[in-house]
Amino acid sequence: MLYHPKTLLLKSFLTEIYKFGLAITRMMTIIIKLCQCLLCLLLLMLSKTECSDDVELTFIQSAVVKGAVCLDGSPPAYQFDKGFGEGVDKWLIHIQGGGWCESTKSCLLRVNMSNGVGSSTRMTKFNFTGVFSSMKEFNPGFYNWNRVIMRYCDGASFTGDVEKVDPATNLHYRGARIFNVILEELLAKGLHKASSALLTGCSSGGLASILHCDKFRARLPATTQVKCVPDAGYFVHVKDISGKYHFEKFFTKIVKLHKSEINLPSSCTSKMKPGLCFYPQFILPEIKTPVFVINSAYDSYQVQNILAPKKADRHGSSSACKLNISNCSPTQLKRLQDFRSDFMKTLWSGLGKSSFNSTSRGMFINSCYSHCQTGNQITWLGDPASKLDNKVHIVSFHLNNF
Repeated sequence: MLYHPKTLLLKSFLTEIYKFGLAITRMMTIIIKLCQCLLCLLLLMLSKTECSDDVELTFIQSAVVKGAVCLDGSPPAYQFDKGFGEGVDKWLIHIQGGGWCESTKSCLLRVNMSNGVGSSTRMTKFNFTGVFSSMKEFNPGFYNWNRVIMRYCDGASFTGDVEKVDPATNLHYRGARIFNVILEELLAKGLHKASSALLTGCSSGGLASILHCDKFRARLPATTQVKCVPDAGYFVHVKDISGKYHFEKFFTKIVKLHKSEINLPSSCTSKMKPGLCFYPQFILPEIKTPVFVINSAYDSYQVQNILAPKKADRHGSSSACKLNISNCSPTQLKRLQDFRSDFMKTLWSGLGKSSFNSTSRGMFINSCYSHCQTGNQITWLGDPASKLDNKVHIVSFHLNNF
């Protein structure tokens, strides 16, 4: 069929307009998506601000004369946000994490670290978010409780107690004293009248919440409901990729340097080497106080330092895998899955053989490649996976019902 030249020109013109319209539509779609992304980012930034509480640091100057000091001799510190309403007599006391130091050299390095894990002179305030938030929508289970963070500056999970101070280094190994003076101060502020009290902690602080669990229970009235809740503090005694126990040597050095043995459960130290008594699987069976373990079966710290430490991976073949598990080969993924199985077996051996009522043990174990989850708003309540039927917060529910 033949078209008049004007008709062909009009058809061509309309085709170009149509193409232009499609281009505009695509461009608008991209702009809308960009705006949505920017809006999401803005809301995320706002939510992080709104769900965080600004809580001042309290330094216990009187602790210095008692020798209850940080590695550099500075006074210990804590942050305390007072409870209100129905939570006025309920307490959540959290022990900060931050690794350990097993040698004079590593302890001196901690003293100068900017995060204050060796000196209170370098501490900055932690934002109270996640399980520490005072806002019901962000922390439905504990928003109105008295919430405390014991700041960590001794390098041995609050277990050290060495009287002598080497003048050459001025290092003080007095973590156990720090725990006691902070606890004494909190008792005077109302903890002695608590109806409920949770001793929690993250990482090395989570381990401390296990090590000090029964001692904490003993300082409170018999009528107080007490539970200990380690978050990422269940470090397992398993072989690394070389078939050895390199991490065990690390724990042994910590206990020896800080003379921690005296502050470890005697039910464990009477049976095995003190260094092994830093592992929860060997001490939990004899702990009388209820314990609820929060951990990932693929705990990132444990994968990087217990499963595949540098000493067991001298050629660095696991480096990329440890940093991002999407980089793992099929063989490495299989080893990760084996680690998960080892972790769960070890966990059950520690919890299942409890000499006490089995109902005094509980756990929330997920498969996130993470380390510490309760103090982060996203992992605490921001993910639907943290809710039961997308309504009730799983961990809050279990902590209040087990």
